[in-house]
Amino acid sequence: MNGSAPPLLTFRDIWKTYGDGETRVNALAGVNLAIDQGEFVAIMGPSGSGKSTSMNIIGCLDTPTKGVYSFMGVDAGALDRSRRAVLRNRYIGFVFQGYNLLPRTTAAENVELPLVYRGVNSRDRRDLAMNALAQVGLQGREHHTPAELSGGQQQRVAIARAIVTRPTLLVADEPTGNLDTARSHEIMSLLTELNGQQGLTIVMVTHEADIAAYAQRTIHFLDGNIASDTAAAMEAS
Repeated sequence: MNGSAPPLLTFRDIWKTYGDGETRVNALAGVNLAIDQGEFVAIMGPSGSGKSTSMNIIGCLDTPTKGVYSFMGVDAGALDRSRRAVLRNRYIGFVFQGYNLLPRTTAAENVELPLVYRGVNSRDRRDLAMNALAQVGLQGREHHTPAELSGGQQQRVAIARAIVTRPTLLVADEPTGNLDTARSHEIMSLLTELNGQQGLTIVMVTHEADIAAYAQRTIHFLDGNIASDTAAAMEAS
């Protein structure tokens, strides 16, 4: 943790409740958490543990029932839907297990999409998209559609789309879930490079211990609470 600057995001006594009466379920039950700028954090836990709910709140896709979620000093949980959308577009990039690429558009066009929402002009969009694709090692693949790319290449396009806006935070939900072992480790090496060289904060949900091992810190959820929060052991030089 970086003691010289405030955390990038904090949970302060966060609860997320679904249903009423006998059907009431506490997906999160008073969670406290802080993540600093530049950290690479893995979130793990069994189904129903609260990890996905936490990820949705961190990414401003959902809001807590009680408690305060602060992102870059802003009470993000108190924002209305449109203001949360602006915050997401400006500061957060997303990578999902299923890539979520538009099937009939090229890699470059997929990467440009967040810039369209920002109102960036077409020439600047294309320049920024080409640069992002180069960062993920896809020079020469700019004009290929998803069907013409391997699964690993499609996930690289998705990462390029997530970083083209130069976000402060990258939220990765099972980013290697659809990939074989070799491609999974290629993607994790790329994320590690983005974190180490660009200082991109990454929060990643994964079920796989070998994937979580790439992170600097692993948080395990269980029954709506944090069961453990462990920093990775530093390798001997």
